[in-house]
Amino acid sequence: MDFQLNEELQAIQEAAREFAEKEVAPTADDDDREHRFRLDLVRKMGELGFFGCTIPEEYGGTNSGFVSLVIITEEIARIHSSLRVAINMQLGPSRALVEFGTEEQKKRYVPKLVTAELLSCFAITEPDAGSDVAAMRTRATRKGDCYRLNGSKTWISNAQVADIALVYAYTEPEKKHRGMSAFLVDLHQSGVAAKAIEEKLGTNASPTGELFFDNCAVPAENLVGKEGDGFKICMTELNHTRLSCGAGAVGVARACREAAVSYANQRSQFGQKIGQYQMIQDMIAQMVVQEEAARLLLYRAAALKDEGRPNTLETSMAKYYAGETAAFASDCALKIYGAWGYSKEYPVERYFRDSRSYQIVEGSANIQKLIIAQDALGYRKANR
Repeated sequence: MDFQLNEELQAIQEAAREFAEKEVAPTADDDDREHRFRLDLVRKMGELGFFGCTIPEEYGGTNSGFVSLVIITEEIARIHSSLRVAINMQLGPSRALVEFGTEEQKKRYVPKLVTAELLSCFAITEPDAGSDVAAMRTRATRKGDCYRLNGSKTWISNAQVADIALVYAYTEPEKKHRGMSAFLVDLHQSGVAAKAIEEKLGTNASPTGELFFDNCAVPAENLVGKEGDGFKICMTELNHTRLSCGAGAVGVARACREAAVSYANQRSQFGQKIGQYQMIQDMIAQMVVQEEAARLLLYRAAALKDEGRPNTLETSMAKYYAGETAAFASDCALKIYGAWGYSKEYPVERYFRDSRSYQIVEGSANIQKLIIAQDALGYRKANR
């Protein structure tokens, strides 16, 4: 058992950190305040191979693995959590195509997703279908050589900027989750409309919106897998994006810890640095331990993925704990900064706002706890 990163992973980490600190950091606060989506940075991430970690070389990826994905995502989120979202938006559909798509779909779309020539998103959530994926109402009805797609999706990252979407809809609703299918949908075609969700608590530089499908014609060749494979594809996709999401949470937690340590060594009250007070030390100690524990959980889940071994339980554990760690660390950082943490003069308030999403997206904290608890109780084994 080796807890050290090998030379290749260290090089990947250094490249991601250099990019984040030199290219992302200078404008992160302004981008957040202006709700500015940085397509140029997303494309540069594509050029650097950040979206190709888990993609075979024959489809334009680097095939460096899930551990490298975790490393890259942490470095990006440490500087700006909004930009981290782009990783999942490119990862989710591209991995789904690699695992379930036809050879023609892989060759046509995956290389362009890896380079971010095509921006993508995946559309699962609906107004009444969040944690309960099977409650979705969007329908796809076969009409000759195409499907007619009708319904709406909400809280979709990249909705208003993406070129294509991996959309989940029922083809046979009477079969419940076994009647769900997945489709690649061109978002520039007629029958598709997007509406931005303008104001959010955090991740303001990452576009979020709604998608509306009105008798949208989707070629039959854009069905991913077979009819009825949608739920399986969705759960597989989420099992990958949850890992990256957890890595983003660790990046935010790390940013909070670094900021808190720096401030505690600068700020003086009652004649000494506040870092010398035990209550400040108590918070920092917990931040350090939780961050490290979350990172190790992520590395374990990623290593299992790289080895091709079952990992749903480990991924849920990592995602859950990382999200809680980000929330805890941002709360502590805000307390340590006091009134200054409440101001926009320091990035701690941005970390605090961004951290909350990690307890919600890609399967809420409660969903992860259900997976973990039901496995422990023997009701439903996660790694079947």
